[in-house]
Amino acid sequence: MRDFQLCPIEVPDSADALRKEVREFCDRELRDYSPADKAKGWFGFDPEFSRKLGKQGWIGMTWPADYGGHERPPLDRYVVIEELLTAGAPVGAHWLADRQSGPLILQFGSEAAKTTFLPPIAAGETYFCVGMSEPGAGSDLASIRSRAERSDGGWVVNGSKLWTTGIADAHHMIALVRTNPAGDDRHAGLSQLIIDMSAPGVNRSTIVDMQGERHFGEVHFENVFVPDDMVIGEPGNGWAQVGAELALERSGPERYLSSYRLFEEIVLAQRGSADRSLTQIIGKLAARIWTLRQMSLSVFDTVSGGGYPALEAAIVKDMGSTLEQDIPMTVQANLATEELGPELTSLMKYLLHFSPIYSLRGGTREIMRGIIAREAGLR
Repeated sequence: MRDFQLCPIEVPDSADALRKEVREFCDRELRDYSPADKAKGWFGFDPEFSRKLGKQGWIGMTWPADYGGHERPPLDRYVVIEELLTAGAPVGAHWLADRQSGPLILQFGSEAAKTTFLPPIAAGETYFCVGMSEPGAGSDLASIRSRAERSDGGWVVNGSKLWTTGIADAHHMIALVRTNPAGDDRHAGLSQLIIDMSAPGVNRSTIVDMQGERHFGEVHFENVFVPDDMVIGEPGNGWAQVGAELALERSGPERYLSSYRLFEEIVLAQRGSADRSLTQIIGKLAARIWTLRQMSLSVFDTVSGGGYPALEAAIVKDMGSTLEQDIPMTVQANLATEELGPELTSLMKYLLHFSPIYSLRGGTREIMRGIIAREAGLR
């Protein structure tokens, strides 16, 4: 059985100035946002806000300057992301490109891909989506059926992707497809391709969720041509690359802060209250948030050092999505609407409707627990 590697990480005092700068920026830019607007967090879509972040140098922060980056230490990026999420900033336009598509291209992409995509991502002007899940496959990525076949100067893609976040507005997709038939090893023969979402043969449509919003959708590929220099890494090595990508996706502060706005608004609204039961509820939630922050920081530190903490990232994802779902349910169970008032009631209702997806996106709870069992040597 493997031990967990979750070591305490201290954020240095030198980060305080950056944290203050981001808070002042968010206070200024989000002054007209309601609590419910802020609850959308990294699903909130505002291209102008993304461009403003690009001008601040807060996208592509750690990337080389030659590719539009700012060569800041990884911890600076963590601080910025943490502040944006707790403020409820609408970072959805550039979110996936900054969090995982850009780093993946930087590490494995061709020079043409790096020079084409990284500078506009860092400017907050180019958006990516991630094509992993498929009809009939869900979180079992090794069973995907979308395929790419060799053609002169590239590949021809056919297949479908489902539950793709940001599908309506993304300019490009990094798609996991099968380039060789599955043999005894289902994980072999998979590749990642950068697909232009405006290319002939790409057909996409959104799916309406319970709030009437369109955060995700499906896409169908019919003989879509992808040039050779849009293959990420070596053909057939996609599974290993996806593993590194998912560690970034599953362990960040977005995995425990999606419902944070409601927690903070309740704390502010109930400040000075003599209700001991409410104080206990707030204390228990605060302890869970603090613990997950320490765990997330530890995984972040490992990933920043080149490690691949699949076990620890899955634990953060599982525990974090559980907390995100518990916050609105706890508020609903313990505070009447007349105590909350109309704004906080609207915020709570939004999160109650939205929170079921927290344990689905990035891999279902069952998948996460299967990874934990496997990596810990329990099966």
